[in-house]
Amino acid sequence: MGNTAVVVGGGIGGLAAAIGLRRVGWEVTVVERAPVLDDVGAGISLAANGLRALDELGVGKAVREASRGQYSGGTRTPRGGWLARMDGAALAKAVGTPIMGIPRATLHRLLREALPSGSLLIGSEAGPVRQTGPGTVRVGCDDAVLDADLVVAADGIGSKVHARLFPAHPGPVYSGSTVLRAITEHPVELRTDFELTWGHGAEFGHIAFPDGRAEWHAVLSLPARTRFADPLAELRRRFHAWHDPIPALLDATRADAVLHHDVGELRTPLPSFTVGRIALLGDAAHAMTPNLGQGACQALEDAVTLAAALAAGPTVEAALARYDAERRPRSQAVARAARQAGRMGQQLSHPVPVALRNTAMRLTPSRAAVRTILRHHDWVPPRPG
Repeated sequence: MGNTAVVVGGGIGGLAAAIGLRRVGWEVTVVERAPVLDDVGAGISLAANGLRALDELGVGKAVREASRGQYSGGTRTPRGGWLARMDGAALAKAVGTPIMGIPRATLHRLLREALPSGSLLIGSEAGPVRQTGPGTVRVGCDDAVLDADLVVAADGIGSKVHARLFPAHPGPVYSGSTVLRAITEHPVELRTDFELTWGHGAEFGHIAFPDGRAEWHAVLSLPARTRFADPLAELRRRFHAWHDPIPALLDATRADAVLHHDVGELRTPLPSFTVGRIALLGDAAHAMTPNLGQGACQALEDAVTLAAALAAGPTVEAALARYDAERRPRSQAVARAARQAGRMGQQLSHPVPVALRNTAMRLTPSRAAVRTILRHHDWVPPRPG
């Protein structure tokens, strides 16, 4: 079995894949097109499956120390009434950990610190990826050429590697939702660790961090590529009458800190996550809507499963077949569940189905809600070798 790999993409999935491969004896180069790793992003929630993957990669302890557990909160109406309360203690008892909230920049930094600095090629655009022989894959990289035994494409929802491998696939599509988000400039007084509020065609949520700041996000059902001249002013207009602490979160945010992205997804499942000695990972393989908070967690599962499969062998081809067989059914099922959650959540706008959903949520016992969550969170990493 060869021992050199090129990872295309230096996001969460790509960095995790590089760490995993190095831990099972591979020499890895990560190619990232961004000239500066400024870690653009807001916050992220990590469930038990993602945290277990990070433990397997040797960075779980550091991530937990930089995170805040989500024990309190739940889902509310715009006036502040509770639809469902979060039982973080029950979830932690069931899977050994609460959901943890962490700034994306912190998670990226901790993953990078687990890699030798020389393994990262920053500001390098990966060109075409081609299998040049039975056991060699070539990646064009600016003026250089990288030959490897394996290429891992972790280049996101707009993956160029994905597009070249599956030219007939329709690729990512707009989900119907656009998201604006930011981290507050200073601490905000919060009574809960995590909240979602569902209105008619709109959602507002927050994640509390250890230093008292918070990430917030606003999801709106709008046509693709809708943009606002002053996004923060637009959100204040839309959410000014929603319950506390929503106005306070917006007031604690700098206007230039607001990020705005349309939410895309791979609605048509891929027929395979591997072609030859090329493996797709993370959003390049199964981009999903964020409604279950599982996008990054699934990428972390991918990274650990790929490393374990390669450690087990007996050949790269056999390992990639195992990776595909283990990861494709699970990640695509989670993607379907996330899409359905969005349709029953923020995307509902008609008063009748909104009222029916709200009633159903109020009547659902917390134990049933925990069981539903466990379907996605209760994952056990495969062991290398």
